[in-house]
Amino acid sequence: MAKKIKVLIIDDSALIRQLLQEILSQDPAIEVVGTAADPLIARDKIKQLLPDVLTLDIEMPRMDGITFLKNLMRLRPMPVIMISTLTEAGADVTLEALEIGAVDFVPKPKLDVASKLQEYADDIINKVKVASVARVRSGTAGIPNVDAKLSADAVLQKTPQNFLRTTEKIITIGASTGGTEAIKEVLIRMPSDAPAIVISQHIPAAFSEPFAKRMDGCSAMTVFEAQDGQRILPGHVYIAPGSHHLLVERNGANYICRLNDGPPVNRHKPSVDVMFRSVCQNVGPNAVGAILTGMGDDGARGLKELQEVGAPTIAQDEKSSVVWGMPGEAVKLGGADFILPLEKITDKLLELSAG
Repeated sequence: MAKKIKVLIIDDSALIRQLLQEILSQDPAIEVVGTAADPLIARDKIKQLLPDVLTLDIEMPRMDGITFLKNLMRLRPMPVIMISTLTEAGADVTLEALEIGAVDFVPKPKLDVASKLQEYADDIINKVKVASVARVRSGTAGIPNVDAKLSADAVLQKTPQNFLRTTEKIITIGASTGGTEAIKEVLIRMPSDAPAIVISQHIPAAFSEPFAKRMDGCSAMTVFEAQDGQRILPGHVYIAPGSHHLLVERNGANYICRLNDGPPVNRHKPSVDVMFRSVCQNVGPNAVGAILTGMGDDGARGLKELQEVGAPTIAQDEKSSVVWGMPGEAVKLGGADFILPLEKITDKLLELSAG
């Protein structure tokens, strides 16, 4: 019999504790071994119950979740899923938690918590399972589940390519679980005159603009949340809004961002596969593609399509990934020309762009 995943729920709300316990207990592979109303109680229960995964609220009495997380990652690193409010303030704190070492987060609705949180049940269960096998790195995002798993065809059909002879390069990057920190590691190493970069990171709509602002603050490049019709220029980074797919299109001699409000693809919006396909059709061999840490397989087929049109491709290796889902699937499909640890990806992207 397989060992169950032991979970400790830490939240000052009795209602949230009860709801999370009910949701997680639906899955026979998960056992909620305890709950705690604040971090000081949790500290003792961790020692007694030895959980595999924690769910951790951010706002709690006696000690806030961020302070507790910092102490935990310093003394006893383990998989943590943050319970976060879908607000800009909640986004900033959640992104800080991911920097400290949290594996992922679950968005907590502000209204009608009981029914809304239940809508995320499958997603919460899946995140706990992924967290239990994730690689936790001290100091190293939540999408509602949908029934249909659509391919990139639902947004962008394969068509004849529209790329021109040019020396202008575009780097395109996709990521999911663990990706906010992986993207940061790539961007902080980029020079200010690097080729333009377009990024799709699985993240809620309320979180993408704060994430872009955080990246702008730590990178020599200028980082935006992408706007529809925005011209794509060297030295700039364009991050897909959490509410739209990001496509790259040609407008005469220029590349532009095109935001698409089509259905989720591979259960995600933005979808990496959609972005990669648009780059295939409009940039082709002038692109360089990379897929970073993340659960699932979104982007794996798109990376293969990039490779097939002559664009060099990179997948993050298993050892440096928090979750080797998306890059692992790309490797299985044979779509990665290079499989590299995270710290070597920036240099390779620049080398391939210069080539």
